[in-house]
Amino acid sequence: IQRQQEVHVVLGNEACDLDSAVSALALAYFLAQTSPTPGAAFVPVLNIPRADFALRTETNSLLRAQGLSSASLIFRDEIDLGALHRAGLLSLTLVDHHILPRADAALEEAVVEVIDHRPLERDRAAGCQVTVAPVGSCSTLVTERIAQGPPGVLDRLTAALLHGTILLDCINLSPAAGKVTPRDVACVDLLEAKFPELPPRDDVFEALQAAKFDVSGLTTEQMLRKDLKEVSGDGDLLLAISGIYMNLEAFLRRPNLLQDLEAFCQAQGYSGLVAMTVSYSQQKEPFRQLAVYSQQENLRSTVCQALEEATTPSLHLQPLPSPWHCLAAYAQGNNLASRKKVLPIVRAAL
Repeated sequence: IQRQQEVHVVLGNEACDLDSAVSALALAYFLAQTSPTPGAAFVPVLNIPRADFALRTETNSLLRAQGLSSASLIFRDEIDLGALHRAGLLSLTLVDHHILPRADAALEEAVVEVIDHRPLERDRAAGCQVTVAPVGSCSTLVTERIAQGPPGVLDRLTAALLHGTILLDCINLSPAAGKVTPRDVACVDLLEAKFPELPPRDDVFEALQAAKFDVSGLTTEQMLRKDLKEVSGDGDLLLAISGIYMNLEAFLRRPNLLQDLEAFCQAQGYSGLVAMTVSYSQQKEPFRQLAVYSQQENLRSTVCQALEEATTPSLHLQPLPSPWHCLAAYAQGNNLASRKKVLPIVRAAL
């Protein structure tokens, strides 16, 4: 700010999963190599506090495997985006999301580009470049962007990060998981053709999947924060949607779970939460369940009704026994409906 240097930040979403982190790192690197803007700093920002990074086990695993130290990363609590924006120095590219949370609403006018693989829920200003496509991984869209740039910019390190991320997001390109598209496959093929020394797909996927599902050392609060999205409604209404990497029955058997859920919501200011559990069969097919927790009966029934009656897509929910009246549990018959599909349903309900 003192030097009046422009800063172009590439920012992933607030869950900061592997796709968000790698999309931000790879695109910021590409922009730094190719941008005509002299003197601008291109900064990938991981949209969580540094203290939460230990919970992103798959991201830690991939970065470590590529020799990247977390000391070289910049986290959300280490850069004052608001101050940069007020000084007129901030440009913002959003990757793996296109709606800033309410707390960041003041930054909206700094957004110059969006790259996302979710359906567009709102229009951007005319000057904002928008790339949105229903692919399995946002890293696929970043790979396409880099591949369209000057030859030689894509290096082996960036390729390895993108390659691993697309494989994890698309469940090793398995059609049965319902996530992969031809564009994801084409990008993995392209990366492997350019860098034939990349490790075999199965090895990459299995290592990252094992790291992602390793929640053995985490407390309930850490599990809820590991893969967390927020959805806001009217007034101060704020709901957490947490991805949980175990089956729901095992999650509900955790000691002191109800007290932990209540403490988590109180500490973070949430009116309730949706826990979306996922596990995978030997055939790489997802098995999904979900739970809706809130001490507010009106809110809980509103969210449950919206999820039960949803048609775009239908979740095919079947009620499961719940140990507590303040928590509704379901088996989800539509195993292809990931959180990306459920978020708009909950947002509309709120």
